[in-house]
Amino acid sequence: MIRLSIQIGLTGWGDHDSLYPLKTQTKNKLQEYAAHFPIVEIDASFYAIQPERNIEKWLRDTPDSFQFIPKAYQGMTGHLRGTDTFEQKDEMFKAFIRSIKPIQKANKLAMVLFQFPPWFSCTKENVTYLKWCREQMDDIDVALEFRNQSWFSNSYYDQTLRFMESERWIHSIVDEPQAGVRSIPTVLHPTDSRKTLIRMHGRNVHGWNKPASNEDWRDVRYLYQYNEEELLQWKDHLDLLQKQSETIFMLFNNNSGGDAAANAKMMMDILNITYKGLAEKQLSLFQDEEGL
Repeated sequence: MIRLSIQIGLTGWGDHDSLYPLKTQTKNKLQEYAAHFPIVEIDASFYAIQPERNIEKWLRDTPDSFQFIPKAYQGMTGHLRGTDTFEQKDEMFKAFIRSIKPIQKANKLAMVLFQFPPWFSCTKENVTYLKWCREQMDDIDVALEFRNQSWFSNSYYDQTLRFMESERWIHSIVDEPQAGVRSIPTVLHPTDSRKTLIRMHGRNVHGWNKPASNEDWRDVRYLYQYNEEELLQWKDHLDLLQKQSETIFMLFNNNSGGDAAANAKMMMDILNITYKGLAEKQLSLFQDEEGL
């Protein structure tokens, strides 16, 4: 099995203190992150469509082979509550696509992740919206992750997967707590022969359904440390998935307690993966202070 077709990374680069030398400035963290992993999810693009200066800096801070997975802006996936700066949905999509064009031009865009909220259930209206989203994204690779179990209920399981295949959605396979309708089972079925995404959310059943309105929800929902036995199960899963999809992108999101980086490294050790073409690690605390 060719293990280098498995790309392992984290969801964001700002909150993984174990990766960085003491007193590493926020603006320098991506450079250091890129010395450890070949891919990263851009979480910031979910909260705001990113200005060109941010994108350009991120491109400068990463090696040529590095890959980004931006999250679709929250207004595109129905998470946004209240007012928005965009009057029309198509304007929002166009602005988002413009923002990621430099990543695409630099050949650093692995895919865009559309993660839909728990209230986005399997209805005819929502299926129509997914088709519209896919049309707007055109030739950009897009991954689809649900948070409502109805999509993989007995009634819709096969139809959902066939729909994703026919509409060219990359399946974002999840490992997450099984805690009712807001949970998705681990469905080991790639829908794209080139790329598959895996997101490791942890298995904290107690914290999973904690309302986002609670101040401490981020400290609880993804509070989980995978043990070796659990990751060894994923070694077997990856062997299966690699027979059906050329490149597997595996992102660890279990970072409420700072465990994501350590678990990603553990997974790399289990698979005996050593990546080439990573950035050089920082050798000194005395960094060039110029730039953003």
